[in-house]
Amino acid sequence: MKIRPLGDRVVIKPAPAEEKTKGGLVVPDTAKEKPVQGEVVAAGPGRTSDDGKQIPMEVKVGDKVLYGKYSGTEVTIDGEEYLIMRESDLYAIL
Repeated sequence: MKIRPLGDRVVIKPAPAEEKTKGGLVVPDTAKEKPVQGEVVAAGPGRTSDDGKQIPMEVKVGDKVLYGKYSGTEVTIDGEEYLIMRESDLYAIL
């Protein structure tokens, strides 16, 4: 993938939605919940502070992260679904 996010943005490949419940029931497409975890596939250089200093990113490519259910912007690149969001929209690194 050839995408390089700017500033403190990251590109995330969402984890696939659950196809079955823990009890074995198949979940229809209309009832699937949006995933809230994924893998960072690209990260920007970090944000710039008010005094011009570069603040490095805490996440790096390959990190598994948790994010808000409706966070980020959905984009399709080379037929794959991705999310682009700010690092501050991430909740945790798994």
